[in-house]
Amino acid sequence: MDGEILFATGKDLKVGKYVLIDGVPCRVVEIDISKPGKHGAAKMRITGIGIFGGEKKVLLIPADAEVQIPVIKRRTAQVLSVINDTAQVMDKDTYETFDVSIPAEMKDEVGEGKEVEIIEAMGMRQIARTFK
Repeated sequence: MDGEILFATGKDLKVGKYVLIDGVPCRVVEIDISKPGKHGAAKMRITGIGIFGGEKKVLLIPADAEVQIPVIKRRTAQVLSVINDTAQVMDKDTYETFDVSIPAEMKDEVGEGKEVEIIEAMGMRQIARTFK
């Protein structure tokens, strides 16, 4: 997959931040840290929800291990047309047009002429919210 990735240690993660788990960009929803044992380092159990598919992912690593952080870009765009579950949108800054899928819960909110926020990471795009 293409996309920008940064690196950080597990200790730098906080709930609400983003992390890459099994190649899926996820928002961290829970972090459990075990105490270090007699012969080992502390372990971290990081639970994340995929920002594009909504799937739950779990990452189990040593607390001082390096994790991948996806670069999340947010753009403002205007909807040009809607066909079934896909909207053709134009970026308000670059005037680039592209197709993006409409999440099921936003079907009624997205329409021609509306402004939307697009979230982009790892070569994937999705409508994050609409502006009133």
